[in-house]
Amino acid sequence: MEINGLNSDPDRVGYSSVYNGGNFQKKVKILDSTLREGEQSPGVSFTTKQRLQIGWMLDYFGVDAIEISPIVSESHFESCKKLIKAGLSAQIVSHGRALKEDVDVALSCGASFFAMYHSISDIHLKYKLKVSREQALQRTVEVVEYAKSHGLGVRVTLEDASRADPAFARSFARAIYEAGADRISVPDTVGAMRPAGMYRLVSNIREAVPIPIDVHCHNDLGLALPNALAGYEAGADQIHTTIGGVGERTGITDLAQLVIALYFLYGLELDVRYEMIGDIYHLLEEYTSYSIPASAPVAGANAYKHKAGTHIAAILKSPHAYELVPPELTGSKRRVVFGDLLGKNGSLFLMKMLGLNADESMARSLAAGVKKLQAGDLFELELNEELVKRIMEES
Repeated sequence: MEINGLNSDPDRVGYSSVYNGGNFQKKVKILDSTLREGEQSPGVSFTTKQRLQIGWMLDYFGVDAIEISPIVSESHFESCKKLIKAGLSAQIVSHGRALKEDVDVALSCGASFFAMYHSISDIHLKYKLKVSREQALQRTVEVVEYAKSHGLGVRVTLEDASRADPAFARSFARAIYEAGADRISVPDTVGAMRPAGMYRLVSNIREAVPIPIDVHCHNDLGLALPNALAGYEAGADQIHTTIGGVGERTGITDLAQLVIALYFLYGLELDVRYEMIGDIYHLLEEYTSYSIPASAPVAGANAYKHKAGTHIAAILKSPHAYELVPPELTGSKRRVVFGDLLGKNGSLFLMKMLGLNADESMARSLAAGVKKLQAGDLFELELNEELVKRIMEES
């Protein structure tokens, strides 16, 4: 399996069949919820024009579905209508509550697929909705039947499933399947699951119904990605993401991290344009007050920077020594950082880059002088192929 020839290099290990091996399904869909869940993040809000641009970018990137909630405002309603009329390849999912009036809004947008949610945990039923289990189930079944009678595809999200009674979750899922639901979404609404627990949760629902399952994992404890992958291993065929992982509170599974993890850990090459990752993430930053943390995996600025002298020396010979994800895959650049961690190898590289005749003694002296400055990072440099070739030829 290759992405732009990456695995044609015998030194590159795409994923470890020894430690990460397993018989996993070879297909999974990506639903991006930046225009729905993403706008629940503080500091993230889009205009109609921006939503259309993001939708177009996500569609061209290759996501399978784009979720938006037309019930939020008139602006969201217009955005949903325009996205549906745009003729994108991705399915536009109209998101709303388990209410007939929300189904009507979806229909008036021209939607063909409606995603509803209803709480199933006792804590939500008691304190949020003040209804019994029986009332919750009856309400949801009625709305599923109503939506299906109007020709809509239907997904039902079992909100707060990770804190619900497993037996009730199964019976709820079975009842809405029998009412005609086409998909069931299994969320970890407050990010309370461990991966092993998420695997069991999805397996529990999968055993109850024969229809496709989504997973929607929140990142409250930093486990959104591993929990989404656990859901995939348990048989979920669609994973919810957002650009940058933005969303309510600490967000959900990050789009870039997911598609890269699926490739490098599972050998699963999705039909997406990986090289667009940088562009999509820059667009989010341009439109909002949100900044991708420098330390963020895959899309963060530090993901392709090397600072330690031994690391710099190694990547000059083979970037694979300290890079799992090559920057060219995601449309980024490899960079090296010079500062108070500069050692002999880094000094030799720097001097050769400047066209100086360098030997080990001079390199050690330069490194010692820089360390005495105690000035932290001094500067960084893009490490392109031409520069590496020239340095290695002079070595």
